[in-house]
Amino acid sequence: MAVLNRKLALTFLAAVSTSVFAKTPVSVPYSDAAIFIDGVSDEASWQQAEFKPLDNVLIGENHPSKEDFSGRYKLLWDMSYLYLLLEVQDDHLSDRYADPLEKYWDEECVEVFIDEDASGGEHTYTHNAFAYHVALDNQVVDIDIDEAPKLFNDHIESRWQRTAETTTWELAIRVFDDSFTYGQKTQPVKLTADKEMGFMLAYCDADGQ
Repeated sequence: MAVLNRKLALTFLAAVSTSVFAKTPVSVPYSDAAIFIDGVSDEASWQQAEFKPLDNVLIGENHPSKEDFSGRYKLLWDMSYLYLLLEVQDDHLSDRYADPLEKYWDEECVEVFIDEDASGGEHTYTHNAFAYHVALDNQVVDIDIDEAPKLFNDHIESRWQRTAETTTWELAIRVFDDSFTYGQKTQPVKLTADKEMGFMLAYCDADGQ
């Protein structure tokens, strides 16, 4: 599909930000300037993007109170990265395990799903899509094809800053296609204005852990 005004098209395959399983492409603004990943959204490019809510519960029955959790996010892109800005209000941050591969799903983390060609299908033990868990210590975990969790720290650079009210995350995400092989040198794809990708964002709120 052709996307005008240098917009990248993201298809929300199971978006927590809008309605579940929404598949209408969403345009993402292009950033002419590099984004410095420091957890501070002071670059002018962020003003081009609109906040989207992070407001659907994927696991569990009860919707959290605003004091317990609320969130919103923006996206930008350039040829090398998909950029994510996430603002979270959360009354408890949890990071119990020193080993980043131990019970990482029970830790506080940002979870980013990327399907490079929007093909759909399984992601759990394949690289048809990636399900990155980005922890408070900025370690990035996904499950490899051997069904074991591994670190993918070279795929995502992240930093966060916290005030009394808000935790702000900034991520620069390199996008890889399904030819990726762990442990081998694989080049990320270059993003273009006519590209459509699958995308989903979630936040794992680890209260009481």
